[in-house]
Amino acid sequence: MAFMEKPPAGKVLLDDTVPLTAAIEASQSLQSHTEYIIRVQRGISVENSWQIVRRYSDFDLLNNSLQIAGLSLPLPPKKLIGNMDREFIAERQKGLQNYLNVITTNHILSNCELVKKFLDPNNYSANYTEIALQQVSMFFRSEPKWEVVEPLKDIGWRIRKKYFLMKIKNQPKERLVLSWADLGPDKYLSDKDFQCLIKLLPSCLHPYIYRVTFATANESSALLIRMFNEKGTLKDLIYKAKPKDPFLKKYCNPKKIQGLELQQIKTYGRQILEVLKFLHDKGFPYGHLHTSNVMLDGDTCRLLDLENSLLGLPAFYRSYFSQFRKINTLESVDVHCFGHLLYEMTYGRPPDSVPVDSFPPAPSMAVVAVLESTLSCEACKNGMPTVSRLLQMPLFSDVLLTTSEKPQFKIPTKLKEALRIAKECIEKRLIEEQKQIHQHRRLTRAQSHHGSEEERKKRKILARKKSKRSALENSEEHSAKYNNSNNSAGSGASSPLTSPSSPTPPSTSVEHAPF
Repeated sequence: MAFMEKPPAGKVLLDDTVPLTAAIEASQSLQSHTEYIIRVQRGISVENSWQIVRRYSDFDLLNNSLQIAGLSLPLPPKKLIGNMDREFIAERQKGLQNYLNVITTNHILSNCELVKKFLDPNNYSANYTEIALQQVSMFFRSEPKWEVVEPLKDIGWRIRKKYFLMKIKNQPKERLVLSWADLGPDKYLSDKDFQCLIKLLPSCLHPYIYRVTFATANESSALLIRMFNEKGTLKDLIYKAKPKDPFLKKYCNPKKIQGLELQQIKTYGRQILEVLKFLHDKGFPYGHLHTSNVMLDGDTCRLLDLENSLLGLPAFYRSYFSQFRKINTLESVDVHCFGHLLYEMTYGRPPDSVPVDSFPPAPSMAVVAVLESTLSCEACKNGMPTVSRLLQMPLFSDVLLTTSEKPQFKIPTKLKEALRIAKECIEKRLIEEQKQIHQHRRLTRAQSHHGSEEERKKRKILARKKSKRSALENSEEHSAKYNNSNNSAGSGASSPLTSPSSPTPPSTSVEHAPF
């Protein structure tokens, strides 16, 4: 497809960050192997599910591909003899289910292309590297001064964003990085405004934003070029990783877990907050903060990937903050993601889960105070502080920043309005998703409570009490009718009608035969 061609009509803009869950529903034995029928579901909607059939050999192939992550994954071992026994198949099915649970709940593994293709081959069958290469080749026809050195295979976490090492033909020793990305589900800008804003990014000058050398876009994707940095990102510093290595290899299982020094935490944190405040004041939506999107240039942090929000790409931490209804603006998303980044700088690893109930010992209580304001149960429930409030907290308020570079980023009024509307649309989709998750959680809780053993016992006790009360009421009603019958007979009145369920009371008056 030529770089300036329009995307196909009715193109599905899938949110790749929506979690996939997988449950093995059954197994079937064929001549020499067993097939496992798996129900895969995207998100919380049962309607958004499908069946796949996988053999043990498919699991084994996936597991071999995931070895690059350096994790010890619980795939059941191979068995050559007796592997068709019913008991063995049942036991292996349990083991394979546990394996699926592990890879779908690991934040990095669950978002990688290998796992997505295994669980959802219909939506992830395309070769995105090949697509990106085609687009880049088309671009170079009109811009012959650039040349591809090599693809930087899987250095990022996004499936639909690809990277290439570049050089300029008349400056062969200088290295640059080209990134190509497809549109995402939150692209609400018009094609014209989108392309204008992408081309505006090289004009953005800020001491804490990594400079864009070149940027262009069509109706379906964007292409940006930046200088290659040998030191890599903030995440590379924390994990002591090589920037060119694949994402899974760099970050899934670090050899040594160690946080940064307190002064680094303070300085880097202050720099990142300053650039977030700058973007918020400009009305430029970000929403993509994490340690891999912060480039290290000496002792200076510089923010990457401002284009992500224009492309409509979902955030790395979306599956976290979509759980909390009070984190419903891009500003509050940035603050919450800053909490993740600060935790990683402090402890050398991401939190096990969010919200965080208690924080391990930190270099300073001032660090814990900021973490509590962004990642604690109370913060997630009640809402995030502003960036200005974080800047006033003791951890950052005494940091002196020395920079002579004056920020510049002129956005025309018309484009500012387009950004404002797009931002509102992004937030609206987030709020709607949070509402659905909240309703699903309440329903699941109610069903779980209704089906619990204690609740069943309570219902039985209530049913017995109701039955006894009903029997007592019937007895009292019968007694009252019997007494009324006696009173009526004594006064010469006719006998009352009796219900079919009640025996006719005996008459006490003497009846005379007619003459």
